[in-house]
Amino acid sequence: MSAHIGTNADVFPLILDLHVPPGSRVADVTWGKGAFWRKVRQDGYRVLGTDLQTGVDCRDLPYPDGGLDCVVLDPPYMEGLFRRSETHLAGAGSHAPFRASYSAGQATAPVDGAPRYHEAVIDLYLRAGAEARRVLRNHGVFIVKCQDEVSANRQRLTHVELINAYTADGFYCKDLFVVVRPNRPVVARLLRQEHARKNHSYFLVFIKLDPEHPNRLRAPASRS
Repeated sequence: MSAHIGTNADVFPLILDLHVPPGSRVADVTWGKGAFWRKVRQDGYRVLGTDLQTGVDCRDLPYPDGGLDCVVLDPPYMEGLFRRSETHLAGAGSHAPFRASYSAGQATAPVDGAPRYHEAVIDLYLRAGAEARRVLRNHGVFIVKCQDEVSANRQRLTHVELINAYTADGFYCKDLFVVVRPNRPVVARLLRQEHARKNHSYFLVFIKLDPEHPNRLRAPASRS
């Protein structure tokens, strides 16, 4: 099914069962606390879990070209986690668990010309996606977690932006899963509500196409 009420840990094993064969070499490049894998059989896959806390940036992976069967990406998808000052960094108070899971809790280092706010979120996804394309074998699987957001009072459909960008970069969007949170989202203190509150997120499933055969959606059957 494409839509589920539950947690990431509930839905992620279903995605693996459908799209990633057992025994595959899978790099979760934003491992965090390993929440996605809590209900996955430990002997089902060869899992490589890394993140900034382990010294590995998802935009600069230590894997050879074409060496992986699957890459899993779940970077910070709130523009409020990209701030130049810790006093303005999202995730205080009731959002503290979110900040702990998706951020190192530090301000973004200022870089001349670097994108800001929502554009910084998309830039991170795209740079990580380019690196995922490098390390994946042809027809390897790229699983991306994301959520739409409202930034500067403008609706940003992150999942659409990513699908369009990754498709232009040699991926095929094979599947999409909607995860509806089982609890109510935190109510913001606004004078007037302008947008529907987000209570769902997405798992996007991409296939790295073979550049020499871009219309071939799966690897040819091996001959015995």
